[in-house]
Amino acid sequence: MKLKTGHPVRHFDRIDSTNLEARRLAETGERGPLWLLADEQTGGRGRLGRNWVSEPGNLYATFLFSVSAGLDVVAQVSFVAALAVHDTVTALCPHLAPRIKWPNDVLIGGAKFCGVLPEVVGSAPTRIAIGCGINVAHAPKGTPYPVTALGAGLAVESVLQELDSNLSNRLKLWDEGRGFSLIRKDWAARALGLGGHVTATLGPKDLHGTFTGLAADGALILTGPDGQATHIHSGEVRFAELEALRQKAQ
Repeated sequence: MKLKTGHPVRHFDRIDSTNLEARRLAETGERGPLWLLADEQTGGRGRLGRNWVSEPGNLYATFLFSVSAGLDVVAQVSFVAALAVHDTVTALCPHLAPRIKWPNDVLIGGAKFCGVLPEVVGSAPTRIAIGCGINVAHAPKGTPYPVTALGAGLAVESVLQELDSNLSNRLKLWDEGRGFSLIRKDWAARALGLGGHVTATLGPKDLHGTFTGLAADGALILTGPDGQATHIHSGEVRFAELEALRQKAQ
């Protein structure tokens, strides 16, 4: 299978994880760009080491590619990928009005339908795997947060084709970090909770404040009541706007 962009696709009926396969390929010298697509994963993973339920009917794919830039810009890829997913849903299902929750969760009405997991899987040159799990036909049960699916009779292949086109465009705009200011601007225009109250858990304590922007390195800027800005690079962040959306949906 080859997409309209010319990127080849390696298809698997069942695999442990497309990101793990990308790592294995990178270890043998593969540089990409190429897609790894699975009908089902037995060991899918999300952010913070969480499991990603991967039953047939949804999109489980990883884009493997190389960059000449240093590792300092790799974290920016999360925002590039989230925008590509947002572009994809906007093109295929414009009525769904998706929003992006920092750093790269894409939500519909406060419910998650997509997981994005970028990882560095090789060096010299730097190779990056962007794992994308999109609930197309169904949403998993028993998750600790609300989930949803795109539905509407979409074919996984058509979602991948649209995603590939949008990811190619966003990576070109990003230009290995040189265009990240444009990515930040577009991301902020689609961000959930910007300008609203947030709570970030940093170790044993919670930090409260306002989500005032995205730093040049992709960190969430939380401005406290005293006007002091803290840059949040990882961990759990709770958004008042998201909590309100979920309460409304109950």
